[in-house]
Order: sequence, then C-alpha cells, then structure tokens
Amino acid sequence: MPKRKRGITGDAASRREAIRKRERRVVETEEQRNSRLSDMAQRGQERRAEETEEQRKRRLAVMAQRGQERRAEETDEQINSRLAVMAQRVTEKSYSEGRWKRPEKKGNTRCNGRSQKKVSEAARNRAASLTGSNGTT
Repeated sequence: MPKRKRGITGDAASRREAIRKRERRVVETEEQRNSRLSDMAQRGQERRAEETEEQRKRRLAVMAQRGQERRAEETDEQINSRLAVMAQRVTEKSYSEGRWKRPEKKGNTRCNGRSQKKVSEAARNRAASLTGSNGTT
C-alpha cells in the first residue's frame, strides 16, 4: 500500500498561496504597492532584454492573437466604447501637439446626439482603416 501523502499538495497548495498573496496586497501600503509593481516591471524588462529575436516575435504574435480574439468576442456596445476612447485619445493628442486649436467656449455648447454619432462613426472608420479591417465582427 502506498504511503499516505501528508500536508497540502498540488492545486490546493497553489490556491492557498494565491489567497495569501491577495490578502497581503489588501493591507499593503501605497509605497509597498509601488515597490512591488516596480519590481515586476524591472523583471519584465530584464526578461525582454534577454529574449532572442525569435522569442520576441513569438511573444508579439501571441499578444496580437489575444487582441484579435478579444475583439472577435466584443459586442457592438463594447466596440463603440473602445472606438470612442480611441477617438478621444486622438483628439487630446492633436490638441496637445498643437495640430488643433481648442474652440472658444460660448455659453453652454454641448454636442447633440447626432454630432456624437458622427464622431463615433468617424472613429470607427478611422480605426478600421488603421487595422485594415472592414469593421465587421
């Protein structure tokens, strides 16, 4: 008869370790959190510095594949939200780089629904042209 295993083994041990890590994170200070994240970023940079060209290409291909899978599962609402965020970033960048001038405020000027729809449609068209897709999912 085989000996009985003592203690926690396998999945149960990793589950408990994950729980302990989460509990530690709950009580950590802002300084400890920043230090932990900085250490993680440093390790990632070191890992990337040591990787070969082939490993780098593989890592980027996997990232691209995950992005495509995530976008394939998006609902129309999620797509619109993502594209609106992209359009907002482009707008902010254009203003900050001085390519566009901010309009002078004249009273209460708000976008009506139709204008917002045009912005979202323009963002969707721009994103489709950047990714080379036709916008269908």
